[in-house]
Amino acid sequence: MLKYVDYDVVFQEIPDEVTLAINLSNCPNHCVGCHSPQLMRNIGKDLTEDELHGLLGVYGRNITCVCFMGGDADPVGVAHLANYLKKNSQKKLKVGWYSGKNQLPDQFPLTDFDYVKVGRYMAEFGPLKSPTTNQRLYKVVEGCKLQNITDKFWKKQVG
Repeated sequence: MLKYVDYDVVFQEIPDEVTLAINLSNCPNHCVGCHSPQLMRNIGKDLTEDELHGLLGVYGRNITCVCFMGGDADPVGVAHLANYLKKNSQKKLKVGWYSGKNQLPDQFPLTDFDYVKVGRYMAEFGPLKSPTTNQRLYKVVEGCKLQNITDKFWKKQVG
């Protein structure tokens, strides 16, 4: 069962989207330097379909995307909620998943996702906004192909 600790409407997690980012707990990755170490504990409220529906009732008009931040302890649960969003959202919301794993689980169903981020946080390489990052953000195209869009986080140098 997925649990969430908090959520926020954000503008930087998914390029060109207004995103409801839902922070999931029970992270098994334990990355050194993690910006949200509290998410390593199994805390928070169950993220059920009804709970997700309630969040959309509050924020649905103001967002274009929902992104699950974490959930590596239960990728099947993340995929289930992505499927729920695609089938039941009145608005055609995009769906993203930020995984701290270096690769997606075998047989992971990409068809219900529009964006997927993979990669452990490694301080020596920096976050997604750093050109030296080991993390990658992909746009899911044609239902199952991953197009690397990580460079959208990097500010273009003028001069």
